[in-house]
Amino acid sequence: MISDGEATLPPAESIAAAAIRPADSRERILAVAYQLFSRRGVRDVGVNELIERSGVAKATFYRHFPSKDSLVLAFLELRDQLWTVDAIVGQAKQRASKPTEQLLAIFDVFGEWFRRDDFEACSFINILLEMGPSHPLGLASIDYLARIRGHVQALAEQAGLDRPEDFARSWHILMKGSIVSASEGDTQSASRAQEMAGWLIQHHSR
Repeated sequence: MISDGEATLPPAESIAAAAIRPADSRERILAVAYQLFSRRGVRDVGVNELIERSGVAKATFYRHFPSKDSLVLAFLELRDQLWTVDAIVGQAKQRASKPTEQLLAIFDVFGEWFRRDDFEACSFINILLEMGPSHPLGLASIDYLARIRGHVQALAEQAGLDRPEDFARSWHILMKGSIVSASEGDTQSASRAQEMAGWLIQHHSR
């Protein structure tokens, strides 16, 4: 797992702030939405609260986002870029050179994330469960979860693992399961998943 001196994950708020220009009203709304949706989900956050905390007029809000769902979709897109691509996959690739090591490093990143006081679990899983798989936001969450599997599958292909798509689906079960276990309070779930992940790599090695 993680050793002292390795790169650390920044808090969710600072990740968003680094990529968003707060002077822009649309980006300010999106920055507030990022903080609220990632922590509280969709239904608990109302449009009036979003408007008030963003410091914009109602007309300005609806000019940028015609509906709350359109804002959630923008949040999911931003979450995918900042969290999945930059923070999780990006840092895993920085921590190792070989594809199999990069795959295992995902759980090193997870282990650090799980021990943080601001651990907020996976927004894609949360919104999928909150809204359901037939709701447009649930469908969008399913799509972003599939993108995560795509990153894993690409690394599996680079590593020359057998049946990379099946591997990615099994690996994703370990990722999602460790997140749920961490939400239950098991801060060691990443290391447990990492051990099983090593077995999975061996099983798919040619």
